[in-house]
Amino acid sequence: MALSDNNTPGNGEDGEATEGPVIRDNRRIDPETYQAREPKTEDKDEGEAAESTGGDAEENLDVPDTPEDLLSEAINADERVVELTNDLKRVQAEYSNYRKRVERDRQAVQEASVAKVVGEFLPILDDIGRAREHEELTGGFKAVGEALEAVVTKLGLEKYGEKGDEFDPTVHEALTLVPAPNISVQTVIEVFQPGYRIDERILRPARVVVGDPAEETEETEEPSGDEGTSEETGGETDNKK
Repeated sequence: MALSDNNTPGNGEDGEATEGPVIRDNRRIDPETYQAREPKTEDKDEGEAAESTGGDAEENLDVPDTPEDLLSEAINADERVVELTNDLKRVQAEYSNYRKRVERDRQAVQEASVAKVVGEFLPILDDIGRAREHEELTGGFKAVGEALEAVVTKLGLEKYGEKGDEFDPTVHEALTLVPAPNISVQTVIEVFQPGYRIDERILRPARVVVGDPAEETEETEEPSGDEGTSEETGGETDNKK
């Protein structure tokens, strides 16, 4: 129900204009019959006008795309695809480099750990080598020694340093340098302690005596002046006789 303004004129029972509130029953259900009321003609017209107005407004908002707009949208979409593709390639490259770096670090840690453990066996290997040189590596001690050498060799340990090797200061430790004939370069002539390495990692340099090439001197015999004088004097004496 709607109330009108007090100054709004209304129609009374006699059709005369009256002053006061006007009451309109806008209920959609009849309170007496409890049946749905049909909307008034004015309400229908207002509803249809509102719907038609809203439809026109929506139709006015939908502007059809032109070929230029479609082409611009397609170009923007292609650029976006290229940008996303480049981002994906960059992420893949970064991930690949990360995996390589992790694998390299893991391998370096593994090699360092193996080198540290194997380095603790070097004094034992020296004892086994000295026992072999003195023919004392026999019986059960020989079996244990050979088994230990096989294990460390399997882990990558390499023994080096032999008599006759060319001297290399990066892998040899020179205890002394002595002149040696018949050689053209500095050469190992005696090994005091062998060296050990794993791949390119030097666990212990070989301690050696190095022979240095000796310079050969040519000696020529030349007659002295005294010998010539004596020979001449002797000749003159013989002639006088």
